[in-house]
Amino acid sequence: MTQDTRLEQLTQWVNSLPGWEYAVLEPASADASFRRYFRARNTEGGTAICMDAPPDKEDIHPFVEVTHLLATTKVHVPQLLAQNLFDGFLLLEDLGNTSYLSQLTPATAKDLYADALQALLHLQQADCDNLPAYNERVLRREMELMPEWFLKTHLGFSDADIPHELIAQTFEDLIESAIGQPVAFVHRDYHSRNLMVTPDNNPGIIDYQDAVLGPATYDLVSLLRDCYIVWPQSQVEWWVDSYRKEAITLGILPPVDQQTYQQWFDLMGLQRHLKVLGIFARLNHRDGKASYLNDLPLVLSYVLEIGSRYPETSELIEWMRRAGIPERIGTVHIPD
Repeated sequence: MTQDTRLEQLTQWVNSLPGWEYAVLEPASADASFRRYFRARNTEGGTAICMDAPPDKEDIHPFVEVTHLLATTKVHVPQLLAQNLFDGFLLLEDLGNTSYLSQLTPATAKDLYADALQALLHLQQADCDNLPAYNERVLRREMELMPEWFLKTHLGFSDADIPHELIAQTFEDLIESAIGQPVAFVHRDYHSRNLMVTPDNNPGIIDYQDAVLGPATYDLVSLLRDCYIVWPQSQVEWWVDSYRKEAITLGILPPVDQQTYQQWFDLMGLQRHLKVLGIFARLNHRDGKASYLNDLPLVLSYVLEIGSRYPETSELIEWMRRAGIPERIGTVHIPD
């Protein structure tokens, strides 16, 4: 059996902390990066989450900095209990293991999303002037993962079979819509796997280390057009408009009409989901995380369904259909 030296180092560090001298570590979760999470249990029955972020692969400093930033807001993020930045170890408050994804049903969605949308309003009022900008270069680089990893690596398209000019123009149109929006704090992965159901100040929010200053609809579309769970279009559009009104009242948004905001939301979602097609394919082929392929059909369904509504993206959607991509991947029905 291969020796896990990182886990041994992490355990030794946790055991050096007051109150955690005899703590035992057990796997808690992994994510789409090189970070790992363990749950520490001490002799008094207390628990905490240990983050292992190898310094040669993951920079732990942004997580710490954003944790301090969000601790000044009304949102529930894990308290930072101890840190070892040199080795890439953190000891964090344990927000439990009950994710939104595990609890969301048609019966629970109203209350859980009400809490998540309220928390997002608080997030978007955070002082984020010092965060990196979610600019044109980053937005374009993200979408370029789609032709490289989804079309070429995953589906086996040759370079000559890919309509590069059409894809590039579609990307430019989506970028133009994104950068034309008001900006706010952007978590970048505000969805059901990163929201934890907590008894107080629900939800607990995790995995925010990639936060940026960017388009105001980005986190809303991450939440409501989640890559892991789907809701009826009419319900999503009701949530979107309710949020728009609240955000205007709080000064997060300038007065913007429903149609314009819905278009911002839809096109922002297309940028995100085109990127995710590439990311999920890369997670499988480069990182050996095949489970993400199970979520490709829903993501592709969003792209096809929403993309067909707008002139900025409809031509690319027509090519994807002619190329047989829906048949090769499978799609999920999105209820009206």
